[in-house]
Amino acid sequence: MIDFHLNGQPRRCEASPDASVLELLRETLGQTGTKEGCASGDCGACTVAIGEAGPDGRVRYHSANACITPAHQLQGRALVTVEGLAQGEALHPAQAAMVACHASQCGFCTPGIVMSLFTLHEETRQRPAPLTPERLEAALGGNLCRCTGYRPIRDAALSMGEHPYARPEWLDLAVDATALAQESAAGSAFVQPTTLAELIEERRRHPEAPIVAGGTDLWLEVTQRLRRFERLVDVTRVAELIAIEEATLADGPEGWWIGGAVTYAQFEPLLTEHYPAFAHLLHRLGSAQVRNRGTLGGNIANASPIGDTPPVLLALGSRLWLAGPDGERELPLDDVFLDYKQTALREGEVIRAVFLPRPEPGRHLRVWKLSKRREDDISAVLGAFAWRLEDGVLREVRLAFGGMAAIPKRATAAEAALEGQPPTVASFQAARAALEQDFQPMSDVRGSAHYRSLSSANLLERLRLVIAQQQAHSDREVMLHAYAH
Repeated sequence: MIDFHLNGQPRRCEASPDASVLELLRETLGQTGTKEGCASGDCGACTVAIGEAGPDGRVRYHSANACITPAHQLQGRALVTVEGLAQGEALHPAQAAMVACHASQCGFCTPGIVMSLFTLHEETRQRPAPLTPERLEAALGGNLCRCTGYRPIRDAALSMGEHPYARPEWLDLAVDATALAQESAAGSAFVQPTTLAELIEERRRHPEAPIVAGGTDLWLEVTQRLRRFERLVDVTRVAELIAIEEATLADGPEGWWIGGAVTYAQFEPLLTEHYPAFAHLLHRLGSAQVRNRGTLGGNIANASPIGDTPPVLLALGSRLWLAGPDGERELPLDDVFLDYKQTALREGEVIRAVFLPRPEPGRHLRVWKLSKRREDDISAVLGAFAWRLEDGVLREVRLAFGGMAAIPKRATAAEAALEGQPPTVASFQAARAALEQDFQPMSDVRGSAHYRSLSSANLLERLRLVIAQQQAHSDREVMLHAYAH
């Protein structure tokens, strides 16, 4: 049983463990304004807004792809769909602006675009800031429109403030999630533990039940492969897994433990302050809808060779904090990935947190992603590079790649070729040659083996040029914004 608010009205619905929000809306509740396009979180036609109360008691809304969001994650939350925006004959500013700017043709994608604009409107109301082109396109980057073209949609977004708006009070209505969760937990096949101990016990009793957090990858098994799940364990409410805590490890490094169920959107501000190159990558990792739901722990546990965050974490020397039936342990990320989709996690273990080291003075990080589109696309090759320049030679060199092997992997031979060497043309030529020892990439739809070998070598040449620029007393690299044209 799921208890939530839909457009301000309390709802109680039954749903299978693997039902999506989209399925619940269209097939159970008869709310057909939300459309199914790709059923994989790419087109945005199914975009809805999900709200929950923050620590200050204020309800904040984020956009989400209804097609790959588990319906049971609505428990104790507020859901807003396109049907709930108009107040009688008065349209929401997002709707009114779309009409005024002739921003719709066939209209199939329009409800999702309107909902993305609704969440942008709400965000601007709560945290006023200039609506820059980058901010606007980040909000709309997950919405595709095949027939209207994007200029009138952008015009509509920029003109929302010109339309009157009487904001309904129900948008600020917080749902008592704790009471509802306790009421509906008994007998549910979609389990939502709230403590690590409960999670570990559930894993012990039902090791076959998949873990779900953002669902941005797991739910494709349902929508694309038509797989059915009889039981699921949701980790998005486990207190220990949704925390970000400063820490100093026993052997000295300072940094942060990022909970395994912390979303990309939640830890982006930390990266913006301390690792701008990592934060820049997030703007190219999926869309706003995906970043609002996807988690760091999920990206690691998925063990995809083209996951975007593992190469960066490998370059930074991150560690995992694992918890399972036999207790807790730390494991260097270097030792986690064993083979394609295989990790060193033991049966029943979960990723409690990921350690992100605090940047050290003089240590640098660069991250470059190659894909067919600049936004909302999967990597063909991703390179992450960390180093320190001391007395004119390279120290603590860590080079990691995605898309070059069956796992995210460090280029240890290339690292050895650069370690202790000056950043000269000759030393980088040796490093590029060493890449042939590190990787024998495969060909697939995203790139040929030749392309991957050539592009990874070229990324090392780009690194050389960046270091040369630094030696010329400029540490500023010109980077195109993820949404630049």
